[in-house]
Amino acid sequence: MTDWKSRAAALYDGGFRPMFIDGKWVPAASGEVMDARNPANGALLATVPKGAAADIDAAIAAARRAFDGPWSKFTPFERQALLLRIAERFEAEWETLCLSDTLDMGMPIARTLANSRRVLGMLRFYAGQAVAIHGQTIPNSFPGEILSQTVKEPIGVVGAIIPWNAPIAGSVWKIAPAIATGCTVVLKPSEEASLTVLLIARLMAEAGLPDGVLNVVTGHGADAGAALAAHPGVDKIVFTGSTATGQAIARAATGTLKHVSLELGGKSPVIVCRDADMDKAVPVAAMAVFANSGQICIAGSRLFVAREIHDEFVARVADFAGRLRIGHGIDPDTEIGPIISARQSQRIEGFLGLGIEEGARAFTGGARHEAPGLEGGHYIAPTVFGGVTDAMTIAREEIFGPVISALPFDTLDEVVERANATPYGLAAGIFTNHLGTAHKLSRRIRAGSVWVNMYHAIDPAVPFGGMKMSGYGREGGLEHMYEYLQTKAIWINTD
Repeated sequence: MTDWKSRAAALYDGGFRPMFIDGKWVPAASGEVMDARNPANGALLATVPKGAAADIDAAIAAARRAFDGPWSKFTPFERQALLLRIAERFEAEWETLCLSDTLDMGMPIARTLANSRRVLGMLRFYAGQAVAIHGQTIPNSFPGEILSQTVKEPIGVVGAIIPWNAPIAGSVWKIAPAIATGCTVVLKPSEEASLTVLLIARLMAEAGLPDGVLNVVTGHGADAGAALAAHPGVDKIVFTGSTATGQAIARAATGTLKHVSLELGGKSPVIVCRDADMDKAVPVAAMAVFANSGQICIAGSRLFVAREIHDEFVARVADFAGRLRIGHGIDPDTEIGPIISARQSQRIEGFLGLGIEEGARAFTGGARHEAPGLEGGHYIAPTVFGGVTDAMTIAREEIFGPVISALPFDTLDEVVERANATPYGLAAGIFTNHLGTAHKLSRRIRAGSVWVNMYHAIDPAVPFGGMKMSGYGREGGLEHMYEYLQTKAIWINTD
């Protein structure tokens, strides 16, 4: 059995971890640093540079030199080979990557380890796509012997900004398609979780990534992130995070009309029909929210249950929630880890208080979780609210914590209307044993991903993204490759 405590102590000892620009490990131009702390107990893991505009300038200059220089000479085969080498390095260091994620942002080690198929699959999927990029020869109606064709070209320097809730997968989802298409990247991780992203940069460099192709600038969103979004040297911004921040990034990008992809927040509905298999649906519906302590954009936090089975189903979800093991992420038995920070924990507690104040009833949870051995950490008990109405704050706003709002419904037409009555449209879940119901509901729900009798399924070959205020653009599948490419039309007079 792995001794995670000993490995954790050896991985991060409170020392300084520089950022990565042009193949070099450097401090911030200002010399300022930020603390990286373990959300499970508040312990100092390391310090990282507090980057700002000057560091973004340096990183973008490095990315541009690489894009215009040696990197532009790499063939599709060479980019594919590089991604496959990176996948091998990730596989060899998978436990270290997972331990870093668990320490840095609190995700239980059992969950981080289980993500290997997805992350390694992404690297190998994009490796395959690197040699499949092509244009078209298109018949035209122009007079004469005119050849018209298209070519797909890399969009250029990509500015990527990721949140703190899944650093490994979030980083790879931004970097791998850029490498496959021939782009270069400046990546700004969340100030709440930067350590794993720096480790990823080291592993990629060890796999042979050329200088300047990937640059990682650590710092606050208001400084480094804002500078990256508005920078005229960036050709495309890709962002995952809150809707409010996504709106600010979209506004900043208008100055140069750079391309933008946004994967934003959600208030996803889970619909449990009266014919659902309750034994299968209860744990899936519960973990649609409680996975990663609710710190996940696709959390199915609005639980619509057919009135005929509502009381029993909600009681069983509450019982399931009450038996989840809460603890440090490095404990292999932990199912619910800490919230990322005191600020986020306080924000969730505010929603819990509002729920009670507005008339909802907490069947389980409803408060911070405190227990011996968890001192200094930020823990919220998995919470199931009943007596919720659609107008309540907890049923309308994204909480980003382990909180379910249960709501009864009577007819399918009614639940479709209520499920869609939100500015968000990221994901949805449906539980039914009737094929016709599954087809009808999945087509009528306005969300980028709809899962039937399951949840959380994400595959490299399948596009993922939102509708409405959950963003635009897609990650995964061929659509993701197109986000990093632009089409050039070429006309040749052959007379």
